[in-house]
This record gives sequence, C-alpha cells and structure tokens, in this order.
Amino acid sequence: MNNNANPVMRADSVNVFYGKTQALHDVSIDIKQQQITALIGPSGCGKSTFLRCLNRMNDVIENCTITGQITLNKEDIYAPSVDIVALRRKIGMVFQKPNPFPKSIFDNIAYGPRIHGMAKDKDDLEEIVTNSLDKAGLFNEVKDRLHNSALGLSGGQQQRLCIARAIAINPEVLLMDEPCSALDPIATNHVEELMWELKANYTIIIVTHSMQQAARVSQQTGFFHMGSLVEVGRTEQIFQNPVDKRTRDYITGRFG
Repeated sequence: MNNNANPVMRADSVNVFYGKTQALHDVSIDIKQQQITALIGPSGCGKSTFLRCLNRMNDVIENCTITGQITLNKEDIYAPSVDIVALRRKIGMVFQKPNPFPKSIFDNIAYGPRIHGMAKDKDDLEEIVTNSLDKAGLFNEVKDRLHNSALGLSGGQQQRLCIARAIAINPEVLLMDEPCSALDPIATNHVEELMWELKANYTIIIVTHSMQQAARVSQQTGFFHMGSLVEVGRTEQIFQNPVDKRTRDYITGRFG
C-alpha cells in the first residue's frame, strides 16, 4: 500500500472560535492511512480542540464556530448533509480517562454494534464482542467474566475496554485524546503496543503530552503552539531535525 496516496483525512485552514476567542489558527494537515499521527505541544495549545474537530465533538459546545474544511475520504465532514451518528461510526474516539458504561463487559462492547444494527443475530454479536476484545488484547483477561461489571476492571483494562468498544463498530479512523495519561507505566506499555498492532487496520491520531510516547508510537508528528500547528512531518525528522525554533525549544525542554 502506498502511504503517500490520498490522505484519509485532510484539514485545510481550520480555525476554531469559542465566542470571540480564537482557539485554533489556520490549521492544515494530511492524515495518512494506517499510520499513527501524534499531536504534541504544551497544555492549552489547541491539540485536543483540533482532535475534537475531527469527529465534530465541538458541535456540542455552545458558541463554538469552525471555519475551513475537514474531509474524510475527500468528503466534507461539516457538509449540511452529513449524518453525525454515521460520521462518528467511521471516526471512533478514546478519551483521556477510561469511561466504561456501568454495564457488563459484554454489553459495553455490544452497545455500538447493537445501535448500528451490525449484528444479524446473537451469535454474530458474540463474535463481534470476542473479536473486539481480542484485538484490544483483553479477551484472555476477561473471558470468564464477560457478564460482570466493566467497572470492576483495573484502569489499564478499562482503557483497553474503551478501545475495544471503539473498534467494535469498525471505524476507519481512531482518535485518542491522551489515552495513557491516567495509566501507570505497565498499562501505558500495553496500550502503546496495542496502538502499534491496530495501525495495521486503522488510521490513528493521538494527542499526547508525552514526547517519549509520540516518538515511540507515531510515524508522523504535529507540534501545536498557541493554537497554531507550527510544524508537521515524519516523527524522526520532527524530533531529530525540527525546522522551526519553537519546535526545537519545546523538544529540548526550553518550555512546555
């Protein structure tokens, strides 16, 4: 597969305003297929705001205005005809804090496939649940307690459950907003290994405050500063030979 082919997602001159305050300035980036793109930068720099633009999570925020264009497979995701539920099926999201539903492990995963009518029957649904847990590296740990509450899992297991829940509806793109910030180093390692495996089938965009994590897992990195995307490029180039002084200063720890 030629990864330089058409990008799966493209942002073109995206601006975001909360009321009169501008949160993002003229952000443009191509998101390539079956790669992990990491978005890094200091707190409050706009990286999570941008991530939430990619599946229209900002729609629920009052007084939020977005200009510019974001496309998924060349289709404008903000076009009036777009069905947001269908869009969010294609673009899954995993949040900073694991947020399992107060239901059984099985029902957490089955929830999306049920509402989207993806399973023909009970056996089909069981297969989707098993496959999703397996892809998230969790099935062997939970197979004997699928009907127990998901809230009984450890933090790291809950986050992998949320990843399994996101991939159960077979998205094309997976957004991850600091998915390891609430986890210990061992659980973080599990989730990073999982991301690496998942990129064979999904395009992943991760916001992370950890430069080490970005360097470990991603193929492309974008550096945000004060609402602007300062620089984007191959991860090794951004970390070893950044073009912009602000990127260099951030990576060498001069600010952050």
